Amino acid sequence: MQGLTDEFKYSLVAGAVTGGGLTVIANAPNPAGYSILKGNFEHEEISPLGLFAAAAIPTLVAIAAFRAI
Repeated sequence: MQGLTDEFKYSLVAGAVTGGGLTVIANAPNPAGYSILKGNFEHEEISPLGLFAAAAIPTLVAIAAFRAI
């Protein structure tokens, strides 16, 4: 990629990895993701708030790891 600094490339990849926990919502409808996750939710319905809560801690860990590097 011409014209992009190494810092920008790193930030782009770090953001994509860190935000990956919420892709079922961001890329809705995602039938494969929905079929994998629905059994883990009450009434087999994915709650955006429940998904956010489940992804919050791993996302914060990923953010902390990337900031530490």
